[in-house]
Amino acid sequence: MSPTHKRPQHDNCLAVREVLNRVGDKWSVLLIGLLGDGPRRFSELKRTVEGISQRMLTLTLRGLERDGLVTRTLYPSIPPRVEYQLTSLGRTLLEPVNVLAAWAQEHRSDMESARDRFDKQERRKARLEGLPRQLVAAKILAKVG
Repeated sequence: MSPTHKRPQHDNCLAVREVLNRVGDKWSVLLIGLLGDGPRRFSELKRTVEGISQRMLTLTLRGLERDGLVTRTLYPSIPPRVEYQLTSLGRTLLEPVNVLAAWAQEHRSDMESARDRFDKQERRKARLEGLPRQLVAAKILAKVG
């Protein structure tokens, strides 16, 4: 196979990875969801997205703009007003983002329960591993018997 010939599955993985690098972070998903309701000013996005720094908001919006998902419009007023809105390409992400958000809402408690069970098992293993081998064997036999 020549170096210029790429396997279709490899190309698919690269495409998925590139898209997930952009929209797979929590800020991008939140911003796409918010901008789905219409154009928003930077300051409005900053107030609405709890926990995002101004720098992270700027970087995320620039990345979304670079990838053609968001447009930035500067209005020549004093002070200057900047609005962001989804492009037609960005709007195509609304459905999958909303489906993912609905899934997260529906299964959040299931995942929290699974984490609790896992963490409890890990703590139990750690306690057993810290004991001398004879005591571990005795504890296991006591549980089985």
